[in-house]
Amino acid sequence: MLAFIIRRVAQSVVVLLVVGLVAFSLFRFVGDPVENLLGQERTVADIERVRSQLGLDQPFPVQYFKFLKGIVVDGNFGVSYRQGRPVADIIAERAPATLELAFVSALFALVLGISLGVYTAIRRDGWLSNAIMTLSLVGVSLPTFLIGILLIYVFAVELGWLPSFGRGETVKIGGWTTGFLTTSGLKALILPAITLGLYQMTLIMRLVRSEMLEVLRSDYVKFADARGLPSRRIHFRHALKNTLVPVITITGLQLGSIIAFAIITETVFQWPGVGLLFINAIQFVDIPVMATYLMLISVLFVTINLIVDLLYFSIDPRLKADGSAGGGH
Repeated sequence: MLAFIIRRVAQSVVVLLVVGLVAFSLFRFVGDPVENLLGQERTVADIERVRSQLGLDQPFPVQYFKFLKGIVVDGNFGVSYRQGRPVADIIAERAPATLELAFVSALFALVLGISLGVYTAIRRDGWLSNAIMTLSLVGVSLPTFLIGILLIYVFAVELGWLPSFGRGETVKIGGWTTGFLTTSGLKALILPAITLGLYQMTLIMRLVRSEMLEVLRSDYVKFADARGLPSRRIHFRHALKNTLVPVITITGLQLGSIIAFAIITETVFQWPGVGLLFINAIQFVDIPVMATYLMLISVLFVTINLIVDLLYFSIDPRLKADGSAGGGH
């Protein structure tokens, strides 16, 4: 087990280095940040001076090495070209908004996805199950920005029940700002959370249903039913547990993508999170902000993949057996 963790961590470090290298190489084609920093009256001397101050006159490998060194050694993510502030401070201000939105979206996707997936598998011939499966095609087919616009039109414009943009009123607790403790903050969360979590919810639901149907047709479930075990025990103790093994992989990746792809939702609803910050950074070619955002997303995905792999050992007894056998050689 320990050898497996060490190997996966080593692989994760390599992945992060490659992602950072690719991201930095792409930033050269986004534009020149000096163009946004200097006005129309700039001279060639001004351009060269600013490029030297920002380190943009150095070779690409040197820039990348200095960025990694600042993160690993000093915990320094650089200074934003646009705001002139440490990127770590800017991310820390924006992170609570994105994390709260991602948490609510993930909760929505997991609870409804697993519940509806189990229900539509058990009651697969019912009219309600068929209706749910038909409606789930909407969440899979429509793009996220269109779902957000439709929700804004119905619930904000026509009905006037919910706000169409912003985070609402927030409360600061230490260094964390939260909208969970205010009515307007909770209302502001509803539409973007549904928009962000709908695709993940429908994907999890359809996957759980498919795996559940396959497990329910297996011999050991039929044997348990022939023995007269209660249906609830068969469905939730035997069938659902074995269904979760493949579901965990997709679910883990989808929950990671909630934060990664919150960019679209935050843009539609003008949600003041790191996704919207990244969009603004692209417009102003704010390389330190873009690089930090991509590195944090990479760390998130790598961490989730590691957690998913570890969860396999706790859920699938076959992997435990293989691990024990491998450890004895």
